[in-house]
Amino acid sequence: MDMHLAGKIGVVVGAARGIGRAIAYGFAAEGATAVLIDRDDAVDQTASELAIECGTIARAYRADVARFDDMTAVAAEVRKDFGRLDHLVFAVGIGSGKFGFPFWNIAPSDWPRVMEVNVLGAVHTLHAFAPLLLERKEGSVLLVASVAGQMGSQTDPPYSASKAALINFGQCAAKDLAPHGVRVNMLCPGMVKTELNRSIWEAWARQQPADQRKTYEEWTDEKIRRVTPMGRWQEAEEMAAMAVYLASPHGRNICGQCLNVDGGFVMH
Repeated sequence: MDMHLAGKIGVVVGAARGIGRAIAYGFAAEGATAVLIDRDDAVDQTASELAIECGTIARAYRADVARFDDMTAVAAEVRKDFGRLDHLVFAVGIGSGKFGFPFWNIAPSDWPRVMEVNVLGAVHTLHAFAPLLLERKEGSVLLVASVAGQMGSQTDPPYSASKAALINFGQCAAKDLAPHGVRVNMLCPGMVKTELNRSIWEAWARQQPADQRKTYEEWTDEKIRRVTPMGRWQEAEEMAAMAVYLASPHGRNICGQCLNVDGGFVMH
């Protein structure tokens, strides 16, 4: 299926690693120019590898989503370098670094940084880049949320609450931008092997007696069997496939939706 993204400009915020990296590759594989933004130094290497492997233009920029000045500055650079923006993806997410069951295991002081990055980071990003999308009067925005934001996950309440807020903000943005031809949707991954997923296990393991600790593989395999009807991991590349489809003309009537790629974890 032709996704008709050749020659388009796709900006992926949080593109150095994990799901964001896979989405940047997905755009590039379809012939789009990939603009990679991250605070992580690895974004430069990711852009170089992507350009070589996909044979397309890829450019890396450094910025911290928690700093609005950073995001307005990088949006100005993208405008100067490319003149326009077609598709924007926000794929940034952090957890508290603690296991949150019960919720009082996590101090109130552990919440602000998670909200600052996961929620205000998206607000900063959309404020900075929305003018470029409004000028085009077409395009798409994708916010990478989580199934945790739909179900009150006890694993990490700050993370879960931040993703719920991200989904709600995305719906507000979808209503505001739709009359201007710009679609906003939310992608909700389930169980994906990322550094964030592993950090949740590490936080859990620190609370367990030594004789009751499970390896990461044991812990995740047990959890997948318990919560995912299909009983298997989801892959970052599957998130990229959905992201590419939503950006394409095939998704032109999908707006303000949460699309779960989760093996049946959450069903509506």
